[in-house]
Amino acid sequence: GPSNSEGAGKVSLLKKVPALKDGDFTLAECTAILLYLSRKYNTPDHWYPSDIQKRARVDEYLSWHHTNIRANAPKTMWIKVLIPLFTGQPLPSEKLQEVMEGLSTSLKQFEERFLQDKAFIIGSEISLADLVAIVELMQPVGVGCDIFEDRPRLREWRRRVEDAVGKELFFQAHEMILNIKELSNIQIDPQLKEQLAPVLMKMLK
Repeated sequence: GPSNSEGAGKVSLLKKVPALKDGDFTLAECTAILLYLSRKYNTPDHWYPSDIQKRARVDEYLSWHHTNIRANAPKTMWIKVLIPLFTGQPLPSEKLQEVMEGLSTSLKQFEERFLQDKAFIIGSEISLADLVAIVELMQPVGVGCDIFEDRPRLREWRRRVEDAVGKELFFQAHEMILNIKELSNIQIDPQLKEQLAPVLMKMLK
């Protein structure tokens, strides 16, 4: 998301996080950062395959992801925790219902178009596509919307991702998301609330 800090401006021309600084080189946008790191450090081929068609399948998913899964899943966190934290009042339940309906449509497409009967998104091995997907889909879980509960195919895919990454590392990586509700207990500077509340509300429109 956007950041107004001076440090963020030095790393990212877009003044957004995540951002990467590697020596004199700077880069913004999470997908670009993942791809850069996978190429620089010569990661195992399954993450971003050298096979042109398998790589194209990863790219295909990443392109679809931004306007589907990412367009809905993170909003559950904003609606249930972050916006009430900064505005001091809960949003109408209809707003969450609207987001969950959009997410449900995206999840159906995810299962039918991308996952199908495969172990992972592009086949028998985990890839960057699975990592990008799971991080987004754990956000509703963190605020009490268990999207895996009634979707056995999706639930089994999550289990395989956990096993491939390693359960300890998986939950360590998602620790902040899974404990996001604890933010409701912190005190926010009133001036910061006043500045951010309109911005956050605009994000959901």
